[in-house]
Amino acid sequence: MTTAKGSFIFATGRTVRTLQFSAILVMMLLLAAHAGAQGEPDQAADGVALFQKAQDLHEKGDLKAAIELYEKAIAAMGEFPEAEYQRGHALLALGRDADAEKAFRRAVETRPDWTLALANLGSILVGKGAYAEAEKLLLKAVSLDDQNTLAYSALVELRLRSKAPPEELKKLLAHLTLLTSGVRSTSAAWAARAALERELGQKPAAKASLENALALDPKNRFALMSKANAAMDEGDIRGAEPLVRSLEAISPAAASTKALRARILYANGKPDEAIEMLDMIADPTPEVAELRDRMLLSSTENPADLEKQLAKKPADPFILGKLCRLYRLKDPAKALDLCRRASEAEPSNLGHAIGFAAALVQAKRYTDAVDLLRRLEAISPDNVTIRANLATALFQLKRYAEAKTEYRWLIEKQPATSIAYYFLGISHDQLTEYADAMANYQLFLRYADPDKNKLEIEKVNLRLPVLQRQIKEKKGKGN
Repeated sequence: MTTAKGSFIFATGRTVRTLQFSAILVMMLLLAAHAGAQGEPDQAADGVALFQKAQDLHEKGDLKAAIELYEKAIAAMGEFPEAEYQRGHALLALGRDADAEKAFRRAVETRPDWTLALANLGSILVGKGAYAEAEKLLLKAVSLDDQNTLAYSALVELRLRSKAPPEELKKLLAHLTLLTSGVRSTSAAWAARAALERELGQKPAAKASLENALALDPKNRFALMSKANAAMDEGDIRGAEPLVRSLEAISPAAASTKALRARILYANGKPDEAIEMLDMIADPTPEVAELRDRMLLSSTENPADLEKQLAKKPADPFILGKLCRLYRLKDPAKALDLCRRASEAEPSNLGHAIGFAAALVQAKRYTDAVDLLRRLEAISPDNVTIRANLATALFQLKRYAEAKTEYRWLIEKQPATSIAYYFLGISHDQLTEYADAMANYQLFLRYADPDKNKLEIEKVNLRLPVLQRQIKEKKGKGN
């Protein structure tokens, strides 16, 4: 499945109050006071006051009201690039990319050497595929300011989208390595560095860079998006889900957010909903269009239809992978063969190998599953789907001490995952670690869904009175 990439430069719903802005505003107020002293209309002062109110609303998240005041401030001043710039960010946050582009254009036209405006306009143009114009703007931005991480981030995206040669990517990576080596490194620089490292095959380094980006800014949209796409590429749907939820909380209207949700819907066997989600994107990028076309071509959930396609293309990893998923529950033995063939056809796609391991679990070949999952775990230690399947296989083999380690890891990564507490509680219970079993059963009851986990809730409620008595009688380990 083609990864739908989004833009590096994103609005967060917050204004950019820089020292540069403050100096400009002070100058405006002085000019306004001078104009007022000579009896001229005090339009400049009105414009500045409106701009300040707009920024306050912008910071509070009232974007529509902020945009209205930015526009009034621009009307009062005639030319007001700072207001155009902030208006552009507010429009981006609302998913109005075309209007945001116009705002950034006006900011650049008024102040041609303003590197922040150049970087943001360049980023939007990269997102819409206008690479030639974007390159001119971004190269100008970095020539004026070689510390402009926003411009470098967009330039990285441009190089990746236009399939630049590895030598060119390595030069960019060298510069971003310098930008991230100082104490004032930014989240945007780390995220851009991660994208280059991943493209150059340096996956462990890319993961570390993404963690650095998110440590500096947990709401960095590109870092969240990159991490979610990487998880999806590795077949880690469980790991991608909370990242996509975070993106949906920050910018639900963004095309990149919708594309990621579509990928998850599709991976969960909901192709119609996935395509409907992609259809909601007003101006799809070429990557989104390709993603949608791929989903449409293989939207059928009928194994017989897919097998006819497979007869024509027996080594197509996409068809093999989909049949692997469809047969995993109803015919695990058949799924095993399909998953294995998918993995052999596309060995670089970790998702196929994970599918094979999941099919082994469904076929109750737990020992084989553990062996494969341990190897996959060494390759991708932070893959939630791998660890969840490994926990299940170890639990079914009654290797409770090892299963505990996996369930604890899962809970640490996703604390609200109720079923993990349930199985961790049983593991402690089977090892006669009754106090720990009690604690995890109680956490399970706190987080469990009354409908979805009805059976497990009943089992825990039946077990608790006996367990309480055993703890009271100081039975079990540690008592």
